[in-house]
Amino acid sequence: MTEKTAYNIAVVGATGAVGKKIIQILENKDLPINEIKFLSSERSAGKKIPFKGKEITVEAAIPDSFAGVDIALFSAGGSVSKQLVPEAVKHGAVVVDNTSAYRMDSDVPLVVPEVNQSDIQNHQGIIANPNCSTIQMVAALKPLKDAYGMERVIVSTYQAVSGAGEKANGELDAQINQYTANEEMQAELLPVKGDEKHYPIAFNALPQIDVFQENGYTFEEMKMINETKKIMHAPGLSIAATCVRLPIFRSHAESIYIEVEKEGLTVTDLWNVLNDADGVVLEDDPTEQIYPTPLSATGKEAVFVGRVRKDLDNDKGFHIWVVSDNLVKGAAWNTIQIAASLIQNKWL
Repeated sequence: MTEKTAYNIAVVGATGAVGKKIIQILENKDLPINEIKFLSSERSAGKKIPFKGKEITVEAAIPDSFAGVDIALFSAGGSVSKQLVPEAVKHGAVVVDNTSAYRMDSDVPLVVPEVNQSDIQNHQGIIANPNCSTIQMVAALKPLKDAYGMERVIVSTYQAVSGAGEKANGELDAQINQYTANEEMQAELLPVKGDEKHYPIAFNALPQIDVFQENGYTFEEMKMINETKKIMHAPGLSIAATCVRLPIFRSHAESIYIEVEKEGLTVTDLWNVLNDADGVVLEDDPTEQIYPTPLSATGKEAVFVGRVRKDLDNDKGFHIWVVSDNLVKGAAWNTIQIAASLIQNKWL
């Protein structure tokens, strides 16, 4: 059998925020693509999207859409993934799914390539892309855990509105205009579209992302906790999370407290590890006010780390500040990295 040199790719959810970003990044990367399909809901079918000098017509995603597809990149919501991912696998495609539908399934690898790329080879047709806030955290934590061990993680997030979709960005924009015009701000989407209550996000902070669970944590917080343990192969790691939505359009920021196992470490020790970490950029010079921000991270593929400090009371405790573009590394770029790993390592 002749080995393939180019592959047929399908992007499901091609007209959504993450789908658009996947297409944009694919256009600028040298992934060996033979044919590409852009799939969406029936409502968006028929639209034309430019790609590498051609215009590709968006098709409605149906089970037969995946005939002949080698890799399907899903980012159309959990209900679509539940319905169509099994159909894609039946047609012989390997799926990289960007929703929460399969992340915690025991037989589905949950992957950040800089952290656990080798898990990809264990796939049974589906690889899950983690939650955006989880991706950037584990990219920073895993090299530190490998070097010094890790016992505890406490994270507070400062998450961008785009994590709730393009319409949420539109609502933030509208609320800013309403506020400056001294009008009542209209809120219909946040913190959770399906909840009874909605609060304005403009000039505000909402300590709820996704729905509350019985234990008092939100689903977003539990995703960070459970996904981190799975990705880092650390079921016994103590993790707590508080996830907050801020009026930022792009890029999530996180304040993370960690307790390592090794005693006597310095900030320089952590800097040295982070400087060498794949996919991580250290921006940390308090004397020059150098640290990452959501604006400085937007549009970039890396995970940025700064404000590395030793805890004042615990010799094993450190604080770090982590920022990354939630639509790039937190979604589209990580998805494409997984697809590239499938191809490069012949794990299809």
